[in-house]
Amino acid sequence: MTHSRQSKSTSTETSRRNVIQQVLDIYSQAWTKNKDNHRQLQSKLSFKCNGFNDGIITQANTPLMSVLKYDGDKATVNVTEEMFNTFAKNHPFSNRRLDTCAVVGNGGILSNSGCGEAIDSAQFVIRCNMPPLEGNFSKDVGTKSDIVTANPSIVVDKYGKLLKHRRPFVDHARLYGDAMLLAPTFCYSHNTEVLLRAFYTIQDAELPIQPVSMNPVYLKNLVEFWTSHGLNPKKRLSTGLMMTSLALEICDNVHLYGFWPFDQHPHTKQKLIHHYYDNKLPVPGVHSMSAEFKLLLKLHREGVLKLHLGQCPPPRRWRFFS
Repeated sequence: MTHSRQSKSTSTETSRRNVIQQVLDIYSQAWTKNKDNHRQLQSKLSFKCNGFNDGIITQANTPLMSVLKYDGDKATVNVTEEMFNTFAKNHPFSNRRLDTCAVVGNGGILSNSGCGEAIDSAQFVIRCNMPPLEGNFSKDVGTKSDIVTANPSIVVDKYGKLLKHRRPFVDHARLYGDAMLLAPTFCYSHNTEVLLRAFYTIQDAELPIQPVSMNPVYLKNLVEFWTSHGLNPKKRLSTGLMMTSLALEICDNVHLYGFWPFDQHPHTKQKLIHHYYDNKLPVPGVHSMSAEFKLLLKLHREGVLKLHLGQCPPPRRWRFFS
């Protein structure tokens, strides 16, 4: 057993070193946007997943009394009037694609990156899992938010399922202004009640943030899409890859920040905490973060999107094609 664990650890370390070396090799070359590669992937995502129309549940794509099928388990739920009233009334995205989008993960690589100004200069900013933005964090991650996702574990673990005092959750949600709060309300049936409770709390507090639900139809199609590109279908897609996929479809220029799954900085070799704000490790085995990162690195190399790893120079107002 000990020998098996040692072999697995050695294999993981070798894989990490190989990826870091691959990153350094790629980063030694100037990045250039490849319009053809981006448009080809954008077209495939639109055809298979249709994030413009199906990414978010609306009253148009999910009518009252229809049946919703969860994508994470085999449950179904009838759309009641109370539930229907939480759905977005209008389509959240225009049919005109956005120009520049920043998708911000929460990796420790953002610490001391100075990327806040570059992130905030994007036309549209997507953040994952209700991260902290206040205080000293803002210089590294910015403050602008157009979409922020809400992982159910945050509501459960940090805010006690909102069964007692709700003020801490309300104060935190206020950080994101009038952004969309995007939750996987209908991914797993056991999360629906607590996420709807978060929606009702926001409504009762009259916050400007707009709670919306991810569409399980879209997520199911997204799993099939990335499985066809080599990802393991038995692993749950990370929120970061979900949001990157949506951005690739609705945005013409996609930049990623805070996407780095390893505990060593690729450039400085310094030890990194897991998140830029804490060192809490994820539940092992749920996602395939290394495989997802290799996919993102491939898209970076192909000029489809740009991964930012390390410190950010002052933004050049998104001059992508120089």
